[in-house]
Amino acid sequence: PERKFGVVVVGVGRAGSVRIRDLRNPHPSSAFLNLIGFVSRRELGNIDEVRQISLEDALSSEEVEVAFICSESSSHEDYIRQFLNAGKHVLVEYPMTLSWAAARDLWKLAEQKGKVLHEEHVELLMEEFAFLKKEVVGKDLLKGSLLFTASPLEEERFGFPAFSGISRLTWLVSLFGELSLVSATLEERKEDQYMKMTVCLETENKRPLTWIEEKGPGLKRNRHLSFHFKSGSLENMPNVGVNKNIFLKDQNIFVQKLLGQFSEEELAAEQKRILHCLWLAEEIQKHCSSK
Repeated sequence: PERKFGVVVVGVGRAGSVRIRDLRNPHPSSAFLNLIGFVSRRELGNIDEVRQISLEDALSSEEVEVAFICSESSSHEDYIRQFLNAGKHVLVEYPMTLSWAAARDLWKLAEQKGKVLHEEHVELLMEEFAFLKKEVVGKDLLKGSLLFTASPLEEERFGFPAFSGISRLTWLVSLFGELSLVSATLEERKEDQYMKMTVCLETENKRPLTWIEEKGPGLKRNRHLSFHFKSGSLENMPNVGVNKNIFLKDQNIFVQKLLGQFSEEELAAEQKRILHCLWLAEEIQKHCSSK
């Protein structure tokens, strides 16, 4: 490529480490990106010959044109705003923000600055989702449910369960279209680090969908789903293979956006879906809090 975009990775947890690995390996999209360094609140020095740089240097450097934001969710909004204001393109892990209004404002800011703001959704790049999409297409849903279990997450860092679990909500919206909220409850036992959020949703055809997030010590990371159609049922997920390079697939999408290879319609549809999911997550949080 004639042009390489200088990249800084903010946050070097699981996602940040995978991003650094992908940026350093010879992939077609990585050829357009030049890893300048990483930003972390911890003093780490160098990681695999990649240097640590301060946030201030990353924001002011003309060499840095892109920020990959891989920090905990509660810090996303602030980082996105700082990098957009500094005139950088931004890729951010989901959820982009913990508020619908903040996400809408940041997209407006990106537009004003003429920059790409991309929210990663690797769950839509998984083999399971590709399988589901094929299964669901053209079928008439009667009712469905999706239960996700996992070990506990700190709400202060990752947001309310409707936000930390937004990838499940994204699956449902991507499969069945925009949804409306019927009810939502949260059962919590803080002393046991246990929580169960039960959300009743409805499709535009008034078909019920139940989404449950259950988290507690000893709960294995698992998805249980059940979709009933007029033409039959889909109960639980067959083993459809390993999810290979999903962060890299997301990086490819981001580079296509940098190169202007997405149509206005595609970008608008994606933005509409993401904002709809964030709006639903916020409504669910309000519902649970008012109880």
